[in-house]
Amino acid sequence: MKLLKISILILLINILCPITYADEEITLDGIIHDESILDEYETPLEENYNSDDIPNINKVQEITTPNSKLYTAISKNLKDIYELEIENTRVPSCLLKDQLTFEFEKGPLKKIHFWNGLQMNLSTEIPESGDTDTKYKVGLINTFIDGQFKSEKENFRIMFDTTPQHNRSFMSHLFQDVYIDTKRIKNNRLLIGNSRPGVGYEGASSSYTLPFASRSQIARNFGTVRKTGIRLIGNYKYADYDIGGYSSQTYFKEFFPGAEFDSWFVLKPLEKYKEKYGSLKLGGGVVTGKRHSTDYFVHSFYAGYEYKKFRIKTEFANANGSNGGSGLTDKKRRGWNVTAYYQINKKLEAVARYDEFDPDRHLSGNKTREYSAGINYYIKGQALRLILNYVFCQNQGAKDSHRIIFGTQIVL
Repeated sequence: MKLLKISILILLINILCPITYADEEITLDGIIHDESILDEYETPLEENYNSDDIPNINKVQEITTPNSKLYTAISKNLKDIYELEIENTRVPSCLLKDQLTFEFEKGPLKKIHFWNGLQMNLSTEIPESGDTDTKYKVGLINTFIDGQFKSEKENFRIMFDTTPQHNRSFMSHLFQDVYIDTKRIKNNRLLIGNSRPGVGYEGASSSYTLPFASRSQIARNFGTVRKTGIRLIGNYKYADYDIGGYSSQTYFKEFFPGAEFDSWFVLKPLEKYKEKYGSLKLGGGVVTGKRHSTDYFVHSFYAGYEYKKFRIKTEFANANGSNGGSGLTDKKRRGWNVTAYYQINKKLEAVARYDEFDPDRHLSGNKTREYSAGINYYIKGQALRLILNYVFCQNQGAKDSHRIIFGTQIVL
């Protein structure tokens, strides 16, 4: 395993080293944002680790060749990453956070951070009868540009998604997050642009912090899309909220086909006593809107409890029409799930989930139930992670199946 880690890191540094050896000053603190109320923004801008805690790199002996600077940079970055310790797995983190964050003395920008995320998985589906099917899939290929203005109150993000898609054009899917936000209101962020609305816990969560290789069924169908609008995100000791008004279009397919209102609220009643009794969060929200002649309404409820190494979360959602990841529909749908986590040690986490979804309540006998178990191995937090999942899919309208998924996640 140690040899595997070193091999992966050597490959990454050889690819990115010309970028890290830039003329700009490389900052050590990165760009800092407030932690999301849902831990959902794809942002390794949190202080997930402290670069000052990394041991100093021994001076690399000068190599008298034309590429001596390149070799020196490779050696330094390799040791930086190898000795990097990231314990916070609740938010995304980067292997090259410091190297790819730049600070400017002139101009409107104070800092800018480039980062990339890649997810891959190998899945084997074993049906109750028939042939076994093994597939390799590139789940995500994302590139991010995060910037902070000189005021330190305003920030922006541009996210490119080059993941191969079969149901959308390349250009409509290319731009995902394109927004600017301000923190001039205390305990709040005002965000304008294209972003992932914060309704439903897992539907709004970052792709780089999910417990399993895929989202729950209600998240896949009702959430995980970007929309253009204005939203206010509040974060207080005992309560959080995310409220926004949007265009009902998704993936820039059309210009304002209708309006949508989203709201999400979370109460934290044990926040004052969480060290003694654990952390409890109770939440809920609604999505209501119209796209052309189709009205839709989704409401959801969430509860989560955490005590020491154990966490459990449950979520319920009911829809009279929806405009989420599975597209616009007027069908009446419903689903719920419960997920349990146990942190075996700092690197290893066990997870289990029961997930039920009814794609059309007007029809009987078509529910899908998924029973999942998995292991997450955090080599370098969420920046370098291995995933092993087993999923038993019980279909009322089709044959049951078993699926084994081995996944990898690399965030640079």
